[in-house]
Amino acid sequence: MRCLAPHPAGSYLLEPQGSSQCATMELGPLEGSYLELLNSDADPLCLYHIYDQMDLAGEEEIELYSEPDTDTINCDQFSRLLCDMEGDEETKEAYANIAELDQYVFQDSQLEGLSKDIFIEHIGPDEVIGDSMEMPAEVGQKSQKRPFPEELPADLKHWKPVPSSSSSLSCLNLPEGPVQFVPTVSTLPQGLWQISGTGTGVSSIFIYHGEVPQASQVPPPSGLTVHGLPTSPDRPGSTSPFAPSATDLPSMPEPALTSRANVTEHKTSPTQCQAAGEVSNKLPKWPEPVEQFYRSLQDTYQAEPAGPDGILMEVDLVQARLERSSSKSLERELATPDWAERQLAQGGLAEGLLAAKERRRPRETQVIAMLGKAGQGKSYWAGAVSRAWACGRLPQYDFVFSVPCHCLNRPGDVYRLQDLLFSLGPRPLLAADEVFSHIVKRPDRILLILDAFEELEAQDGFLHSTCGPAPAEPCSLRGLLAGLFQKKLLRGCTLLLTARPRGRLVQSLSKADALFELSGFSMEQAQAYVMRYFECSGMTEHQDRALALLRDRPFLLSHSHSPTLCRAVCQLSEALLELGEDAELPSTLTGLYVGLLGRAALSGPPGALAELAKLAWELGRRHQSTLQEDQFPSADVRTWAMAKGLVQHPPGATESELAFPSFLLQCFLGALWLTLSGEIKDKELPQYLALTPRKKRPYDNWLEGVPRFLTGLIFQPRARCLGALVGPSVTTLADRKQKVLARYLKRLQPGTLRARQLLELLHCTHEAEEAGIWQHVVQELPARLSFLGTRLTPPDAHVLGKALEAAGQDFSLDLRSTGIDPSGLGSLVGLSCVTHFRAALSDTVALWESLRQHGETELLQAAEEKFTIEPFKAKSLKDVEDLGKLVQTQRTRSSSEDTAGELPAVRDLKKLEFALGPISGPQAFPKLVRILTAFSSLQHLDLDALSENKIGDEGVSQLSATFPQLKSLETLNLSQNSITDLGAYKLAEGLPSLAASLLRLSLYNNCICDMGAESLARVLPDMVSLRVMDVQYNKFTAAGAQQLAASLRKCPHVETLAMWTPTIPFSVQEHLQQQDSRISLR
Repeated sequence: MRCLAPHPAGSYLLEPQGSSQCATMELGPLEGSYLELLNSDADPLCLYHIYDQMDLAGEEEIELYSEPDTDTINCDQFSRLLCDMEGDEETKEAYANIAELDQYVFQDSQLEGLSKDIFIEHIGPDEVIGDSMEMPAEVGQKSQKRPFPEELPADLKHWKPVPSSSSSLSCLNLPEGPVQFVPTVSTLPQGLWQISGTGTGVSSIFIYHGEVPQASQVPPPSGLTVHGLPTSPDRPGSTSPFAPSATDLPSMPEPALTSRANVTEHKTSPTQCQAAGEVSNKLPKWPEPVEQFYRSLQDTYQAEPAGPDGILMEVDLVQARLERSSSKSLERELATPDWAERQLAQGGLAEGLLAAKERRRPRETQVIAMLGKAGQGKSYWAGAVSRAWACGRLPQYDFVFSVPCHCLNRPGDVYRLQDLLFSLGPRPLLAADEVFSHIVKRPDRILLILDAFEELEAQDGFLHSTCGPAPAEPCSLRGLLAGLFQKKLLRGCTLLLTARPRGRLVQSLSKADALFELSGFSMEQAQAYVMRYFECSGMTEHQDRALALLRDRPFLLSHSHSPTLCRAVCQLSEALLELGEDAELPSTLTGLYVGLLGRAALSGPPGALAELAKLAWELGRRHQSTLQEDQFPSADVRTWAMAKGLVQHPPGATESELAFPSFLLQCFLGALWLTLSGEIKDKELPQYLALTPRKKRPYDNWLEGVPRFLTGLIFQPRARCLGALVGPSVTTLADRKQKVLARYLKRLQPGTLRARQLLELLHCTHEAEEAGIWQHVVQELPARLSFLGTRLTPPDAHVLGKALEAAGQDFSLDLRSTGIDPSGLGSLVGLSCVTHFRAALSDTVALWESLRQHGETELLQAAEEKFTIEPFKAKSLKDVEDLGKLVQTQRTRSSSEDTAGELPAVRDLKKLEFALGPISGPQAFPKLVRILTAFSSLQHLDLDALSENKIGDEGVSQLSATFPQLKSLETLNLSQNSITDLGAYKLAEGLPSLAASLLRLSLYNNCICDMGAESLARVLPDMVSLRVMDVQYNKFTAAGAQQLAASLRKCPHVETLAMWTPTIPFSVQEHLQQQDSRISLR
């Protein structure tokens, strides 16, 4: 074989010769420079597939001979050749042109995923477009027509093809430095040489020479993968647009044309060339520094916390969305779906991230937000994401960087993207510039986790900044964040945020690509956590006793859906069980934290707890949870607080930075400061209960747990509450504040409060444990309580049930769109004081089925008798389907031997509205018609919607067939449903079945013409009970109007006929109205 290579003295092209030359590769002698060659009409196929001997007249040949059985080469000659090439500027320019042609040919053929090893290796860091991409399956079936040579720019040297947004190229670039030339690699087919660069991360080059074996002679695949050429569209496994087919190149070895995943090599024999042993037998995926950084990052995230900190319970991820809290408010909050409507992230974390990644557009930064209230375990979940990647469960990402957002509240303008990725995380990472260069080339393979996003409120404004910085420019952290969120830095990466579902920054997350909500522990998971906690603590003998303590306190058990509170309960149980077997847990959250801090407070310096409480309150006013060491009043207070675990160094923080271990602890300390402080005026104290409108409150309730702790600290007995923390010295001040709050709470009228404020009032009075206040609140509760659209957590359901029992009266509850869990719904429904309740149809039917399976007959009967759906409005296809399930439940119940009769919810339904719109309406209406006859008491059927249901003539025909069973129907509204004359005719046929009951009929804004009006006029005298008929805004003319007016004269029972329509002359309408005043033209 003769190798094509530039000569120092000029440029040339080898002339084809030899018996094995392909017909498609025949070219005449081409002379001139490389630039002229590239501008010529030579087929690019010949520039890449020259396998036989070639000669060029008038130029010197560089020959590399090979014998059939032995491979020999003059390495010195080849080294001199490469040195000459490096020193010749014209040669370098020619190779650059070849690289451009390679790039042009590949992109012009729309190969959106060629491997970086197709020919040689990727270009340097500044020139490369991207690394490897996946090859689409349809590549071989589509080929874009290339322009003719005369259509190309005259200066081809400076012509650059437009880079594809979803493809990346790799082309020939001989690196500077030594090049190894291995004369024989016995593991590969005969005549294959390998060239590899050293020190540059260049992958190996394989060159065939001499007699090439047939495909049938190639050894069977095994061992390591060899990176081959792209496959041709003419043959299976080939996608190269210019690769010869098997018929064109009969001597081409099969491994050279198969994909990189299908070509393998045999192991090297120890008796063969020793030089091959010096070459790596594996083509590295990344350069060695990148591989080392990757392994060190894996080691960093693989480490699991020891002891109870390492307990991880797998909770559900629920797809979420943000919606406006009210029509008059621009603030957004988490939507509250019903329990059965929750959309769980199928497959857990890995599948959720993978599905979200597949939905995004190429080269677009993707923002995924994980929302959850304080204490729900968002930070633990973020750590679990990092560990999942380190364990190989997130293969779609090459690197994962997790950064706590409290680390980003730092001053200065000297930060770069490298600092954000490597220096500001929980553990500083050492990374060379080559690693960073590799990362920024493939941002789509990067996952950046920003934990506790609400901590960035101090950087407020970066989301709306006009521009972001360039990657290499030092700037402030605010500038880096602006570049990330405005998709100017690491564009194409995945940003995973964890945040609380409130605050200014969260409002912008409504446009995130995916939103998830982290649900808390179920009752079973909370109890399993208690068992594992004592197992990890080495106190397995106390497991059962600790679980019994928790079950004896239903209020704390309901709060254990929060992982933070569940752990706090375990910590207090552990301390109590060490003291003796007669221990018991407190019944309030205030008692829980007093028990945790009591011994620590008494062992601290004088006034230390009060000083720490003041710091907690001041930080909360600024929406912060971290503080500096110099903010403590003294070193003794700081040492004591750190020793008792009241503050600690958060992950990734500087040595001088501290934080409270939990948000609820900060809330408790803030409430303690309000209790002890003389700076708070007595008349201002009630405003901190957050029961009044926001404009009257002195702060925005960022420390949302303060109101409950405040009432608990002020009202609970001094000896076991406030006195256990600070001693008896504050009795006078606390007594004065207690009187102020008691007077305020007794003046409140619970019936005037909104649902969320009412629940907060119930929690505060429960924490107070003051009988007078509790009785006042529960006795003032209204008989009809609606929590529509207000989320009910397990603690909310527990406190509400306790208040309803203590009230001594009957209640009707509306629990729709509250997200109440099945256990909470069952507990409220089972109360004897609850006589009626409304809940989501799907949740109620699921509750009935669960009670039936568990054999709870009495509770099932009560739940069926109390449930009502009056009135019912179907706004989605799911509503219609749920209504069908309810009817099916009744039919199943009626056929059962144990029960008989109709379900009260079905039997007593009197008003049914159908408002699905023009798309879903025609699809869902037939399903509604099939179950209409089950509602024997139905009086009002409203099929009108602002967006028009458009059930059409077919829907009217189906509805008319049900009229004989709807004996109680009084109002029928068919407005805006695209009804024509045919529909009016079908309606007129069915209306006599409703003659004895129908009072009101509306056909407003349809398409009824004169024939339809005639059909209605004929049936009108038969409708003896009809009082009002509306046919306004239809299309009948004066003829149809006169027929209706004539029929009206025969109907003395009809009170009003509204029939104004623009197709009737106004003079005719006035004349008809003068003849019969019952005709309305409004």
